[in-house]
This record gives sequence, C-alpha cells and structure tokens, in this order.
Amino acid sequence: MDYEEAKEKIVAKLTKKQKVKSKFYFNDLAKILEMKPRAAKKLITQMITEEVLEYWSSGSTSMYGLKGTGKQAAAEDED
Repeated sequence: MDYEEAKEKIVAKLTKKQKVKSKFYFNDLAKILEMKPRAAKKLITQMITEEVLEYWSSGSTSMYGLKGTGKQAAAEDED
C-alpha cells in the first residue's frame, strides 16, 4: 500500500467515525490500514509530519486523530 492510498483510507474512516469519537489508538489505525504495526508506523508518522493527523498524549495514553478535530482542538483555539 502506498502513502496516498493509506492517507485516503485513514481520512475516510476517521471522518466517518468523527461524530462518535475523535481520537484513536495506534492499533486502531493499523487495523484500518490492514497492516502490521511496524509497517503502519511509517505511514502514520508521515501523516503526522504532513499534519493530516495529530498526536495526542495524556501522559499515560497516546492517541491519534484528524488535525483540528475533537474537544481538545476546540479548547486550544480559545487562546
């Protein structure tokens, strides 16, 4: 699977689920891509670098979501 195909798949699936939840675990993204975690890591990292996805961490939990979505994004814009 190439990067563009992976990006389309992730964006489509996360957009569809956006009304229910905005953050996903790494393993959720790997399942969407139908790839093993090591192979998925490179594509997901590239999506974060290109600001398609954003990384979020509470300190104990790491999650990923579409850039600019979710409650956290709304709170950060209130400066």
